Amino acid sequence: MSIAGFHEVRFPLDIALGARGGPERKTEIVTTATGREERNARWAHSRRKYDAGYGVKTIARLAEIVAFFEERRGRLHGFRFRDRLDWTSAPGNAAPGPLDQALGTGDGARVEFALRKTYGTVFAPYSRPILKPVSGSVRVAVAGIEAVAGTAFHADAASGIVTFQPGHVPPPGAAVTAGFVFDVPVRFDTDFLEFDLSAFEAGAIPSIPLVELRA
Repeated sequence: MSIAGFHEVRFPLDIALGARGGPERKTEIVTTATGREERNARWAHSRRKYDAGYGVKTIARLAEIVAFFEERRGRLHGFRFRDRLDWTSAPGNAAPGPLDQALGTGDGARVEFALRKTYGTVFAPYSRPILKPVSGSVRVAVAGIEAVAGTAFHADAASGIVTFQPGHVPPPGAAVTAGFVFDVPVRFDTDFLEFDLSAFEAGAIPSIPLVELRA
């Protein structure tokens, strides 16, 4: 599924590598009269937040961010962001392989499979939708055998959907797996970038908040 109002452009990578942030969840906790807690997850999926200001070290980079912000019209348009702690399908951010992540099981008719990354293995594994894979990075296997990109399947970098071509549809019972490099779809979380150049030159870190977008 594509994201409305999205520019297929990546936030400056060298600045992103110095950003801070991570996943956020929304949990409702109610304490009963007996002291017991009842916990309810308000969101099915986590939402990542970042502050990219930690990656800005020079006036030139600050000017680059202002130009990027203006072209996005502040919060209006989304863009790609590389999370330096979580950007491949493989454990430890290793090079992706076609067996990294399970996408589903073939039935002989299904041609579309959405990219996903699973976290955890035992208690309550979480399956995260991957909406912005990097073009050309997606590797797919059917029943453990790698398929040929462009011939057997097409991976849409704008939506994260893998589509199998006629004659290559996964047969019933065949496991479909994939490996990939991916970005996080985000937007600026402010319509006002406030910078004090004197403070910046003295070592103060500017605030450049970003928030993950959902389809």
